[in-house]
Amino acid sequence: MRYVSTRGRAEVRDFAGVLLAGLAEDGGLFVPEEWPQFAPPDWRALRGLEYGELAARVIHPFIGAAIPAETLRCLCREAYAQFYHPAIAPLRQIETSLFALELFHGPTLAFKDMAMQLLGRLFDYVLREHDWRITVVGATSGDTGSAALEAFAGRDRIDIAILHPYGRVSEVQRRQMTTVAAPNVANIAIEGTFDDCQDLVKAMFADAPFRQEMRLAAVNSINWARVVAQIPYYAYAALALGAPDREVSFSVPTGNFGNVLAAWVARRMGLPVARLIVGSNRNDILFRFLQSNDMSVRDVEPSLSPSMDIQVSSNFERLLFELLCRNAEATDAAIAGFRKAGRMVVPEPVWDRARTLFHGFRLNDTETAEEMRRVYQASGYLADPHTAIGIAAGRALSVKPVPTIAAATAHPTKFPDAVRRATGVTPKLPPHLGGLLEAEECYVVLRNDLAAVQEEVRRLARRIQ
Repeated sequence: MRYVSTRGRAEVRDFAGVLLAGLAEDGGLFVPEEWPQFAPPDWRALRGLEYGELAARVIHPFIGAAIPAETLRCLCREAYAQFYHPAIAPLRQIETSLFALELFHGPTLAFKDMAMQLLGRLFDYVLREHDWRITVVGATSGDTGSAALEAFAGRDRIDIAILHPYGRVSEVQRRQMTTVAAPNVANIAIEGTFDDCQDLVKAMFADAPFRQEMRLAAVNSINWARVVAQIPYYAYAALALGAPDREVSFSVPTGNFGNVLAAWVARRMGLPVARLIVGSNRNDILFRFLQSNDMSVRDVEPSLSPSMDIQVSSNFERLLFELLCRNAEATDAAIAGFRKAGRMVVPEPVWDRARTLFHGFRLNDTETAEEMRRVYQASGYLADPHTAIGIAAGRALSVKPVPTIAAATAHPTKFPDAVRRATGVTPKLPPHLGGLLEAEECYVVLRNDLAAVQEEVRRLARRIQ
């Protein structure tokens, strides 16, 4: 399997090269040269497999010869061995044809663990093979950071620096990052938004001398490996409800577009998906685009669902590349115009193609709290704010009698104040996080300044040397 950049000016790479590169040198995102295809018998052969085995089989075509198949199976089994539910990603029925796909049974109680636990092991394998050391940098709106630190802390070939928006994540989310005591870890709080953090990460990759000096690698979903590791749970859920002999729909609360893009990839591979539903909060750029072709950036507003407080959804570039029939020049021009003017001009035929693939939905904070309350009173299910948006979107835009699967992306205990206000129930931290709220924190607060952030990353690398 070989990978190309959405902007067409980067070296073609294999999976290992894409894993280590993260962002392409031309600023684009890597995508496969060709999409693997599974026929109905291929999907049926996955029924009944344990999650780790299924994941290895779904992911293997994207990895090709870069990692032997048996090694990949071992890495997948190890990655999911420490999850707290035997099914790894269990389905919970909410209504007659509406299900929650629980993706929060990993170490940090969020869906990011589903990819990050495998990503850490993939990095380890490739780095040992090449005898390299790297510096991982990432931006988080709340959950990516803690999942990355859980997966990478203490690994002897990796330093990791995570940027989060100061004061814009929940206390549990912050503490899951800032209480990690490992010499290869740096937590950086940026005075700004997640979009500012994401821009700083991209700017570090765009600085060629710094990128080479630090041997930068990425863990955000700009790294293709993050997306590919999310594809298996969509197959797992669909097979449990009758695929490939029955269609399903997916409803995904979405910020950076990577999670719902993984569902689209599963569909592109041949999984029978009737509808892909994109759930948004008040930061609704994706909803506005799908409703009225309004891809324009507005100020990021804090919300009950902070992991979705994003206005620049990086993974949309991968979809745009496909919608533009893989025209890298047109993709490059569209993204450049978007970054310059804060608005993307999408031709009407391209927009029409997007609306046939995705359907948008939006809730504000009041509506989100009402949905959390309604779901709990009707079914006894305790949903965090992000999951509540996914459930509401699935109910509103489902196509009966096709079952709709809403991605439950975070454990309610990560947002205890919002859950308590909405339902009257205070969710308890699991035993393995029992001391989290008393543990000592360690992080630095920096202004939104590239040079200051780069110096902190250099300081991290010097600590290890």
